Amino acid sequence: MLLSDLQGKDVIDVITGGKIGTIIDVLITKDGKIEELSVQKRRFLFFNSNVTSVKWMQIDKIGKDVILVNVSS
Repeated sequence: MLLSDLQGKDVIDVITGGKIGTIIDVLITKDGKIEELSVQKRRFLFFNSNVTSVKWMQIDKIGKDVILVNVSS
């Protein structure tokens, strides 16, 4: 999987079933490991709304269209 494959995927909370947002960026350690995803909650035209971070360890499953995360852990 390429890093660009992650961008634009919807991030869904497995507990609530609600959409958290869309991946806009990734934080990578010096070792080259993904540490966390930057998820944008909403985007209205040219205005960026809240951006939140999801730790790599909180990811349950990466699917073709969405990423399932457990943000309560």
